[in-house]
Amino acid sequence: MFLEAIDKALLAGEFGPAAQRAMQLLQRYGEALGARRFIDIASAHIDGCLYHGPSGLDFVRSFLGSNARVRVPTSLNVMAIDLVHPERFEAPAALADDQRALLDAYLELGCAPTLTCAPYQRLPRPAFGEHVAWAESNATVFVNSCLGARTDRYGDFTDLCAALTGRVPEAGLHRAENRRARLVLRVPGPDACVMDRDLWFACLGYALGEIARDRVAVIVGAPRDATEDELKALGAAAASSGSVALFHVLGVTPEAPRLEAVLDPAAPPREVALAPGDLTRIAGRLCRAAEGEPVAAFCAGTPHFSLNEFRRLAAVVTGRRAADGVDILVSTSRAIAGQVEAAPWAGPLWSFGVRLVVDTCTYLTPPALAGDGWVVTPSGKWAHYAPGTIGRRAALMSLERCVRCAEQGRIVP
Repeated sequence: MFLEAIDKALLAGEFGPAAQRAMQLLQRYGEALGARRFIDIASAHIDGCLYHGPSGLDFVRSFLGSNARVRVPTSLNVMAIDLVHPERFEAPAALADDQRALLDAYLELGCAPTLTCAPYQRLPRPAFGEHVAWAESNATVFVNSCLGARTDRYGDFTDLCAALTGRVPEAGLHRAENRRARLVLRVPGPDACVMDRDLWFACLGYALGEIARDRVAVIVGAPRDATEDELKALGAAAASSGSVALFHVLGVTPEAPRLEAVLDPAAPPREVALAPGDLTRIAGRLCRAAEGEPVAAFCAGTPHFSLNEFRRLAAVVTGRRAADGVDILVSTSRAIAGQVEAAPWAGPLWSFGVRLVVDTCTYLTPPALAGDGWVVTPSGKWAHYAPGTIGRRAALMSLERCVRCAEQGRIVP
């Protein structure tokens, strides 16, 4: 790899032993990727702060000392447990202790305690075309697709190495040619599928992941007024059922004003057309609950709920109350939780029974739920992961139907 002066200085230890070791690891990583040089990044988002076991704690601690600090603004992803409300999870006390120790280590390195999987909901955001090193699958796909900034799909522990050096290999989605669509996915709109709009976006994302896997796709036929929250749901589902790190939506996302703008004229793309039945079949696969079966909980906020999503939920639950024994858990960041708790319009949330979960997502560590029935969710990502990670039966449905099921305490049409 070609090394600029800053790279040589990092490798020589001029920025301290922590940055030196991080750069040595990144050099080997870049060589494995076939990168020819390093580039600067403007920010990083760390996924390694989520406690999975002693190796994560050992890794970050190996960089502590000698006044080691991250060289770019660095945010932190969710943790394994809500440290504000640990009693809401079925977890041993040791998990909270280990997670707190891991958090403290990252804070010592200068990372910001954002503790959210949706750092793009906080300002300042990465600018169009700006290079960043963001881990966490939905954060990666959002920053690439919806903001037009550039990140590869980083993971533990390259994210920390990038933050400590401010440099990454120029590879993957940092390169313009790799951001071209290799798949054109033509889709029927929500009305043609006779589906609630939020459920349509979740199912489309799930279909995209299964079809595209790790290829870049451009979606043709999606509503031109798609919101950020709808695109967030689409991307999170696609990064769960597949390995999607970038998608384009024709006429909506910033790199796709025209179809030819995202296609490679030298490499004709594969074309796939979905029929309405394709998306309704995905909805059926992700919701196998039968009418009348008991509901234990309603879990939302995967990815973390935005302020606009809380406003919408408040409007839907106004004048309603969840049935006894049904837990209502909504995950979000501490920053947005504070705004919601102070909002004059949030009263219907508390009347319905909403409890906020911060620092984490409820599919990572089993939440303490009163019943063993179905967990209804509007999140394709939650429905995909929760059965395997926490052993709960998940039923994907629209937000409005989730509320009706929670209100009745059973699955309703």
